[in-house]
Amino acid sequence: MGLIRPSSLLLGSVLAAPALWGAFVTGQVDVQSALVRFVLAVLAAGVMLAGLRFVTSDYGRAPTRRATDKVDE
Repeated sequence: MGLIRPSSLLLGSVLAAPALWGAFVTGQVDVQSALVRFVLAVLAAGVMLAGLRFVTSDYGRAPTRRATDKVDE
């Protein structure tokens, strides 16, 4: 399924940005918990983006013709 893609990493980092900011800039959050939140956010983002790719996979494709379809002449 490919959960770890650049888009998943980007969305996961956006979702975990407050925890990462609190860990690396202000020091209010423990670094280990911020990294755990980042990993969980990347996994959640990967699942959400996989669902979005599944839902939109058929959009934009030309309909396929079956052998039983009648051809207009």
